[in-house]
Amino acid sequence: MEKPIEKKLLKYLKAMEKNEILKKINDSFAKILEHDNFKLVDETTAHDVDGWDSVSHLMIITEIEEKFEIEFELMELMNMNTIGDLISSISNKIS
Repeated sequence: MEKPIEKKLLKYLKAMEKNEILKKINDSFAKILEHDNFKLVDETTAHDVDGWDSVSHLMIITEIEEKFEIEFELMELMNMNTIGDLISSISNKIS
């Protein structure tokens, strides 16, 4: 059984990891979209970001795969609907 301090530490490390992942995702979006007029949060979808269309989506995913040195499976991509889903998939691959 985890001790309360261990639980807090794990929660803190997860939050740090999530923030680092989100920062890199944000950088990838800004690079591909050539603007940073957006705020990415767990609930963000393509409808919320100017310029995030099907073509830029492929470019963003490619940029993210390169940045994190990972590769998404087709089913993973099909099940990603939000930035939160993307963060979760990345986290699972790098953990």
